[in-house]
Amino acid sequence: MFGHLNLPPVNRMLDKIKHGDILELRLARPPVNALSPELIAMLHQSVRAAPDSGARAVVISAGPGLFSAGLDVPALLKLDKAGMLAMWADFFGVLSAIACSPIPTVAAITGHSPAGGTVVALNCDYRVMADGPFKLGLNETQVGLALPTAILASLRRLLGPHQAERHIVAGNMIDAAEAARIGLVDELVAPEQVIPRALEWCRFHLGLPARAMRINRESARADLRAIYQTPKADQVDEFVEGWFHPETQSVLQALVARLKARG
Repeated sequence: MFGHLNLPPVNRMLDKIKHGDILELRLARPPVNALSPELIAMLHQSVRAAPDSGARAVVISAGPGLFSAGLDVPALLKLDKAGMLAMWADFFGVLSAIACSPIPTVAAITGHSPAGGTVVALNCDYRVMADGPFKLGLNETQVGLALPTAILASLRRLLGPHQAERHIVAGNMIDAAEAARIGLVDELVAPEQVIPRALEWCRFHLGLPARAMRINRESARADLRAIYQTPKADQVDEFVEGWFHPETQSVLQALVARLKARG
């Protein structure tokens, strides 16, 4: 059983699809699901509200071939410092909501997922990715950005210190097979099976003895929750200061110019 919740068409950026007691949050912002301030705010609110709405698990997904192209850089370059502070606080809110969620969360990575797309998936319980010529990873170094320590800590938790260092310092995009090899994603499946497999993972875990699963999950993820439960205002301020650094602005403006040239 599943069905779409009613969303105003003008605000359609995030589809909410019920699969019984599993809530799928499907990114739906054409053409590339870029994470604008509005979409980030919707995702933040939706992840936080899911348990109270009766959901027992959450799947974050997208359409075929592309999960998210990351932060909407052209839109963000138009924001002043106050706007960037508000946006980044909301983005940290998404990461915290996923890390501290009382119910399991799965990233159904349906295709390309660079930068912010990868960051959204980092704190989920499980990451299922489409097998194929799809790229993901944290390329912040290459676009002149310094990662907040909380995101780096999430990456280090997932990959281990040495592999996280190699990945983040170079800032290279990697393909799906390499992501699975180093542990950035948990499983590769055929593209059409990504969302069904994410739902299957949720159903298996929801079928386990509920008390034991809940307690053991909480214990296993205590270190991840601790990363985000401490106030991170200083990291938000530091990131925003870095965003407006002349070197970063120059690299980002050049990136936007290249994107416009491609049409």
